[in-house]
Amino acid sequence: MTTTIVCIAGHWLGAWAWDEVREQLAAASNGANMNIAVTLAGLDEADPERATRTLEEQVTGILDVFAQHNITADQPCVLVAHSGANGPVSIVLDRYPELVKRVVWVDSGPVSSGTAFAADLPREIAEVPLPAFAVLGEQASLAGLTEEQLARFSERAVPQPAQVMRDEIILSNEARHAVPATFVCSSITCTQIRELAAAGHPMFAETAKLTRASFVDLPTGHWPMWSKPAELAALLIEAAAA
Repeated sequence: MTTTIVCIAGHWLGAWAWDEVREQLAAASNGANMNIAVTLAGLDEADPERATRTLEEQVTGILDVFAQHNITADQPCVLVAHSGANGPVSIVLDRYPELVKRVVWVDSGPVSSGTAFAADLPREIAEVPLPAFAVLGEQASLAGLTEEQLARFSERAVPQPAQVMRDEIILSNEARHAVPATFVCSSITCTQIRELAAAGHPMFAETAKLTRASFVDLPTGHWPMWSKPAELAALLIEAAAA
């Protein structure tokens, strides 16, 4: 039995962001391992209502993909969350931990209940476009990205629905802490994450509660699916086999 790998990218990105990684996965497994990439609600540029989409709709979209690909408690998936995909993925883990064999956090991590990505974002803002790279680079590392990759990022990025960023994340199921987790640490090291979690840093409060977590360094920037797709694919294959 093969394990399905479900990949979800962060803000401004759709399923296309995983193209290089999915090619590597298919080549390494001779097509045996099923891998899927998801475009979250609000990030499909063809959706005329995308700017009004909510966090709950993103969660529903992930669960719909699970149903479409026969992901069950008997055949759970490896769920891969990059960056800002951690919000909907944290909710999925809370509601249906039995559907996830292992979660892989790619330069990301679980979020705490009662938080929102940008709770104070003014209500009059409907969407948040991709910032200029000079600004974005101050928020997240662009290391390893070529000019061609940056150009594609700029061309294909879809504004992030503001309501998704404002929506509060509510979690209640402690079983989510027992789902095996792999942290792929690309713009921040594993040592730093462990130290921040141990120190009680609020961004890593959930990480400190995990009972089956492992950490692996993949030194590059915040978008390793582009800067190191082969290496990231290899780590996902290991996660699926674990």
